[in-house]
Amino acid sequence: IKKFISEVLAYDPEHKDLKGGILGVCKGYYGCVECQGRGTLHQHMLVWVHGAPSPNKMKERISKAKDENFCEQLKAFLDDTISTHVPPLPEELEHDTPVPSTKHHPCAVRGPSLELPTEEYENARQADLHYLVKKCQTHEHKETCWKHCKVDEVKTCRFNLDESNTTPETIIDMETGEITLQHLEGLINNYCEIIIESVRCNVDIKAVLSGAVAKALSFYFTDYITKSPLKSHVAYAALEAAVKKMGELDLKAEEKMAHVKRLLQKCANAMISQQELAGPEVASHLLGLEDHFTSHSFNNLYWTSFEHAIERQDPSPEC
Repeated sequence: IKKFISEVLAYDPEHKDLKGGILGVCKGYYGCVECQGRGTLHQHMLVWVHGAPSPNKMKERISKAKDENFCEQLKAFLDDTISTHVPPLPEELEHDTPVPSTKHHPCAVRGPSLELPTEEYENARQADLHYLVKKCQTHEHKETCWKHCKVDEVKTCRFNLDESNTTPETIIDMETGEITLQHLEGLINNYCEIIIESVRCNVDIKAVLSGAVAKALSFYFTDYITKSPLKSHVAYAALEAAVKKMGELDLKAEEKMAHVKRLLQKCANAMISQQELAGPEVASHLLGLEDHFTSHSFNNLYWTSFEHAIERQDPSPEC
């Protein structure tokens, strides 16, 4: 991840680099590491690009200013950055050209050798990208795709991926400011060629083009960082057992404070012992690896205390 940030995003903490990386000049990033249900680790990352207008300003330039030049540049950037198709195999690919991903899973091997002659390397690289995308970015419908569908309605994939869901080119509505991204193959998940070649695994890249998407992503990050892996009914059962065990002790009045401290400790230990942790997550923690990556430092905001202070100074009838 650190190499991805320094080499692919080319983030410069001193903000002196004006060339930037694959997405442009990166002004900041925040990513959190998440453990999936099957135990594997993956990361969600927000990247701030220098010069990118906010969703509101973007909408103003499209629907109010009718800036056609801006729209053309925006379309060119999006189409160049986000791909949604399986690259074809090169016709001139030599049979003896070493492309490891033809014989092995693309995620388990490196790309073609940089020592190959230029033309041979370009053909090998295109072939490698073909196998990478085909293996890593092709969506297969599973039960989780339909989990929000009601029994009596037509099933639609919640990831909005389907063979019929294609858009031949990026469309920008000059009246509403709505942007519909190009999607050449309905079952191919969004990817960036350079990024997938670098990390060699499934990726999903999205452009934050509206305030609603920005809020949804912010909520998702906050929800993940603050969520507990312990289910409520398991937590309550563990707490009940700890309280019951401590309640059986015959304590004197002067021992009540010590009793309260031990009770809290027992409750905490009971809850921790019931948590399920995946092997990769435990290994990552024991090795001292980061569970989040950020370009900036932050101060804590104790919202409840802040809210109470405001309420004391200016009481709200609604609250």
